[in-house]
Amino acid sequence: MNTLALAARDSHTMLRRNLLHAWRYPSGTLNLLLTPIMLLLLFVYIFGDVMSAGIGGGADRSEYIAYIVPGILMMTIGSTVIGAAVYISMDMNEGLIARFRTMAVYRGSMIIGHVVGSVLQSLISVILVGAVGVAIGFRSTDATVLEWLAAFGLLALFALALTWIAVGMGMASPNPEAASNMAMPLILLPLISSAFIPADTMPGWFQPIAEYQPFTPAIETLRGLLLGTHIGNNGWIAIAWCIGLMALGYRWSTAQFNRDAK
Repeated sequence: MNTLALAARDSHTMLRRNLLHAWRYPSGTLNLLLTPIMLLLLFVYIFGDVMSAGIGGGADRSEYIAYIVPGILMMTIGSTVIGAAVYISMDMNEGLIARFRTMAVYRGSMIIGHVVGSVLQSLISVILVGAVGVAIGFRSTDATVLEWLAAFGLLALFALALTWIAVGMGMASPNPEAASNMAMPLILLPLISSAFIPADTMPGWFQPIAEYQPFTPAIETLRGLLLGTHIGNNGWIAIAWCIGLMALGYRWSTAQFNRDAK
């Protein structure tokens, strides 16, 4: 069996293991999934009338639903990938990865299984949160099939980039609790982005924090694809962030993995 076939076989095995683990112990994924759903319902039904004033133009609650759902979808990815940091830290601390290293297993498959499994879980979570958004009134009637595919591709790329960062965090953490704490910025960053109100309505000193971070251009690009708003340079900036985060996470993860193997 050549190297490529071995890598594909072992990566598939590790992916199946991770998905089975998530299926048998769904509480962790559900806890992370509840955060964006609760924020969506909170900001729509409790703060919706007040927050809609922040997007201007005399917007009402229905318009605010359209505005907030793309931001919540991106936030869902940030919260879901925390599970990857926790699970890979558990594998590292329980000696499972060390045991796999002594077996005839393609070494990269252990990381690939976690990454692909986390991306799949993130996309499933996005679909579930999106269904909640549709149930409370979100509509995207003007988006074409191509724009829907582009939106889904952006969500998948963003999930892949954040997953690699989460895997690096998990490997660098001494225990699962520390991994969960280290990955908390992946939930907090969307709160200081344009997910809930436009960045230009924030205080002047705070606007650069909201604008020059990965979530804001990704959210604005998703809004443009689903709602027909102006995208501008946000699309290219979002892709550049994804590629940069992916490269950083990959180098960080593999460096930690190879260091621990010595």
